[in-house]
Amino acid sequence: MSHLKKFERKVERKVENLEHRLSHDAHQHQQQQKGKPTGKMQDKPGPKIKNEVKKQIENRPDEWKIEQGINAAKLPFLDQTGPETVYIQPKVWDGKMTKDEAAIKAVGDPDKLFPRELEGWKGYVEWEEYPERKKAAHKILTSQAFPPNPEFQMGPIPDTNPVLPGTHWKQWHHAVGGEAPRNASSPAIPLQRRAPKRLTTAQPVTPNSLHFVRNHGGIPLIDKDKFFLKLDGLVKNPKTYTMDDLMDESKFPRMKQMITMQCSGTRRIEQISLYAGQGDEVPQAPWAEGAIGTAEYVGISLKKVIKDCGGLLEGGKHLELYGAETYFKNDEAMNYVVSVPWSKVKANEVMLAWEMNGEPLPKIHGYPLRVMVMGYIGARSVKWLYRIKAIETPSLAPVQSKEYLYFNQQVGKHNQRPTDGIQIQEMPVSSAIMSPWKNQVVIHNGKIRCKGWAYSGGGRWPERVELSSDGGFSWYPVPLENMSEKGQWTWRTWEIDLPCDVEGWIEIVCRCWDNSLNTQPLAVRAAWNWGLHVTSSAHRISVYSINKSRPLTAERLEMLKAHGQPLAPITWPEELETQSWDEYKDFFKKYPRDPDNEAVC
Repeated sequence: MSHLKKFERKVERKVENLEHRLSHDAHQHQQQQKGKPTGKMQDKPGPKIKNEVKKQIENRPDEWKIEQGINAAKLPFLDQTGPETVYIQPKVWDGKMTKDEAAIKAVGDPDKLFPRELEGWKGYVEWEEYPERKKAAHKILTSQAFPPNPEFQMGPIPDTNPVLPGTHWKQWHHAVGGEAPRNASSPAIPLQRRAPKRLTTAQPVTPNSLHFVRNHGGIPLIDKDKFFLKLDGLVKNPKTYTMDDLMDESKFPRMKQMITMQCSGTRRIEQISLYAGQGDEVPQAPWAEGAIGTAEYVGISLKKVIKDCGGLLEGGKHLELYGAETYFKNDEAMNYVVSVPWSKVKANEVMLAWEMNGEPLPKIHGYPLRVMVMGYIGARSVKWLYRIKAIETPSLAPVQSKEYLYFNQQVGKHNQRPTDGIQIQEMPVSSAIMSPWKNQVVIHNGKIRCKGWAYSGGGRWPERVELSSDGGFSWYPVPLENMSEKGQWTWRTWEIDLPCDVEGWIEIVCRCWDNSLNTQPLAVRAAWNWGLHVTSSAHRISVYSINKSRPLTAERLEMLKAHGQPLAPITWPEELETQSWDEYKDFFKKYPRDPDNEAVC
């Protein structure tokens, strides 16, 4: 028998076994299979099943979840392009951490290959200037197996966010000479953090301790006195600056600006809940509404620094920004690199910042120097900045060229190309309800107190925020006195007593209009894209409305309280008698269940 025939027979057996495992009743299924298989998706009946295969047939405890798509990561693909439908099993990690020790040893000592610090630069490896380092790291990384990305889209989400431990990122760092992997309770690599919902919009300016953190690698620890910034590429006079140089007010005037920074993944969980998309745990981290914050930054305009270097040479149209952290992509090690257009810099909208809310930049936010790109997604505001290079085209680095792309909805894993995606820069108009929470029970007197934020990038600002308690048919504007001040580069926090007479499950919707009259599409579907970026649709939450201004509701709440009966959870069966039998019978005497229309004979 040829290898091809053996392979075909092996596939046939797997298909037969899978069809039987997915049956609702194993015993009934075995009875049916005494003859030929009855695979519904096949044009012709399959071969007889051998007895030894039959003995292995049994129901799976999670079968119902797979059938209903609750655990869709385990669903087989259906290939219907041939004469018969073929089931293709999804890849499952076998849990084996294989390692080719000989191949890794042949590369060399990681501590010597990848020196981890200059003097005063702990945790920094220069990758971009040394192709041989990248080549060695690639060989090491491809000579061993690492855990796959955690599944956080097509299966039930575990109690602990699967992305937060950063397990295989720690292992990657260790493989190229970093510290040994720490236990799961240690800070994640990359660190991703947000404030609790109740605190995110508690005040218009976000305290440093509550500002969201979105890192792409480890956290370099750089001594301010040993720091330098290199500026080269297509500039007339390449230079290197110390922090003292940059902070010299006689050369570079100080710049102070209140800036809202928003991750392009803000509210991504809504897209994931609708349809699964790209699943890289770092670019596609499952953020909710909290990946946004506002702070006052102090620094200097990058435009002034470019001018100090004599300006750009012909062809210099983009500024490539280098961050000192180590980033990994497809078994490659690199520094974090993105770019912004010269037009953005020329407009004085790119700042080199060293102060945040009156304090030196916290280490997790890029100390001693970071970039703040006003109105752009947070991914462009590089932390631990150490180099700026003037170039002709947008950066070829993966973060710029292969990530943070906005694709058409028909583009996915099967057909995507980087040039099919729009490189995401400015944030569109967006908003979110931070209180109440999704699926929360709200007891009120005819109005529900709602709080949240609204933001628009690119130098635009929220002009109006509207809420609806009926799914988007009737809209109530937030009173202007209940909105924080306008700012060209900042959000506006808001609150409103939203009229709501109805009871039971309702859908509250929030949308924003900016000063250019841009607004949000009403459906998540309209914003969905393969990269799961920029959830710009109107924010929707379902809450359970209990209107205490209605007499019957007020009476029932008092009854529950008097008998010590809990209202929550609302799904618990009612234990109190809510009507007497006399009331029940009187009701149907007055309002019969069925019409009294006996036929006259």
